[in-house]
Amino acid sequence: MMRLLPALLFSTLAVAGMSGGARAENANVPDGYAASTVVEQLSQSVDPELRFMDHTGKAVTMGDYFADGKPVLLTLNYYTCETLCSTQLNGLLAGLRDLDWTAGQEFRIVTVSIDPSEGPELAANKRASYLSSLGKGDIEWHFLTGEEDQIQALASSVGFSYAYDETSGQWAHPAVLTFLAPEGYVARYLYGITYPSRDLKFALMEASQGRTGSPVDKLILSCFRYDDSTGEYTPAALGVMRLGGVATLIAMGSLGAVLWRRERKRRDSRQDESRSARA
Repeated sequence: MMRLLPALLFSTLAVAGMSGGARAENANVPDGYAASTVVEQLSQSVDPELRFMDHTGKAVTMGDYFADGKPVLLTLNYYTCETLCSTQLNGLLAGLRDLDWTAGQEFRIVTVSIDPSEGPELAANKRASYLSSLGKGDIEWHFLTGEEDQIQALASSVGFSYAYDETSGQWAHPAVLTFLAPEGYVARYLYGITYPSRDLKFALMEASQGRTGSPVDKLILSCFRYDDSTGEYTPAALGVMRLGGVATLIAMGSLGAVLWRRERKRRDSRQDESRSARA
């Protein structure tokens, strides 16, 4: 249990939302954990030539996942993690269950291990476990492993800092989802260990620059804004007013249609009575 305390402490700090390069200033936190943070690299491109292996042992590049106008939801974790990774990915699972989109249709998910000692077998086991728990079939959720230099290059390009902590024998890292545009650049971050389906959808829509999502989805997105201080989407006053105006117009139109139908029925009824009287 004592071995897990540093990781549990870092999990608590991660929930607090270490965004925009903010650090946890705590002298009791091990050096590895204190150095683990995110320095946002919005619009920074990920090298499409970075090389990894997927869960089947097939050689792939990051560029393989930037296609078809679909955004990529990227997570950096490791598969033998005893605390934060499982908590974070379980939070992602909960959001994905409630999401009315399916990975492989509107977007892709890519999870990369930050531990270079892990290989495809671990990736395959982790993938099978999460797909089974999600219950949406064999969706496009890719679990990758790779060499240290490739992992570090990917992490650096998205501003993700991590370190190995000798005390706990675990990798220290922040809890964050990174959303990549189909062109391969960083579009949005979501922090913490819970991810509401609404926030996942909005971040994916932003990453796709409006290419993903229905007109109604886009209207709803216009009513929210990304709050840098919380790492979440919150209602925007102007957008809510706009949505309220649209709802009012719809309500007025529906009422007008009902009244028109009633008046037409009355008119038709009077005409029928008039014809009957002449007959």
